[in-house]
Amino acid sequence: MTLGQRFPFLYTVSIWRYRCLRWVRWMLMQKLATHRRSQVLPFRVTSHESILLRKLGTADMRLQQNKRTNLRIASSKIDGVVIRPGETFSFWRLVGWPTTGKGYVNGMLLSNGKVLEGIGGGLCQSANLLYWMAVHSPLVVTERHRHSYDIFPDSGRVLPFGTGAAVYYNYVDLQFFNPTDITFQINIGVDETHLHGEIRSDALVPTSYKIIERDHRFLQSAQSGKVFRENAIYRQTFDKRTGNMIGDELLYRNHCETLYALPKSISATVVD
Repeated sequence: MTLGQRFPFLYTVSIWRYRCLRWVRWMLMQKLATHRRSQVLPFRVTSHESILLRKLGTADMRLQQNKRTNLRIASSKIDGVVIRPGETFSFWRLVGWPTTGKGYVNGMLLSNGKVLEGIGGGLCQSANLLYWMAVHSPLVVTERHRHSYDIFPDSGRVLPFGTGAAVYYNYVDLQFFNPTDITFQINIGVDETHLHGEIRSDALVPTSYKIIERDHRFLQSAQSGKVFRENAIYRQTFDKRTGNMIGDELLYRNHCETLYALPKSISATVVD
C-alpha cells in the first residue's frame, strides 16, 4: 500500500500541488493558442474520426452514452482554434475544468488500471483523436501521457495499440507546438455516432505522414504469470512532390501490463 493510499489527504494535496504548478506554467507561457476563428482555413492537412460507442469489457454502457455529452462540450471549446507560428496548443487550457456547472456529466475514467466513474469522463477520446492528427502533421508534440495499463481487449481497433493520449485536469495535458511559418487550425465536432476532427492550414504542407507499428507481441512472466503487451510506434515522413520517404523515426515504445484474459486465438511468449 502506497503512502497516498494510507493517507488519502496526501494524494489530494499532491494533485492540487501539480494543478497549481500547471496554472503558473500557463501564466508564464507567452504563446498559447487561444484564438479561434469561424472561417475554415483552405488546406486540409489531415482528418480522422472515431466511433463514440464501443463495448469495452464489462464497462457500463451508460457511461459511454454520457461520454457523447462531455465530448460535445469539450469539442465546442476547441473547434476553430488556430495555432499560429510559435504557438503551443494545450488541451486543458482550452477545455477548462470539466464541472457539472458547465454541463458535464458522469463518464468513464481510467486510473491506475481501474475503471471509475467521474464528472467529465470520456474526454480521453478527444485527446486520442487530437494526438493522432498532430502526429500526422508538422506540429511537434511536446507533452503527451499514456495509460499505464492495457485494460480492455481490442474491440474494433483501427489504430495501433498505444497511440492514445491520457488527460486529467489539468496537469496531465496534451500539448503540441507549431515550429513552422504556417498557421494551422483544428476543427472538431460530435454527431450521433462519431467524433470527427481535422487539421487545416493556410498554406500547403509539403510533407505527409504515416504511423506504423512494429514488434507487437504479448509477453507472460514465468514468475508472476502477469501478461504484458508491447510494441514500437514509428512515424514515416514522405515528400509530397516526389512521393519519396524522407524520414522513419521511432516515436516511442510501449510496454504495459494487460489486465484481461487473452482470447484463445492470441498466445503470449513466456519470459523469465
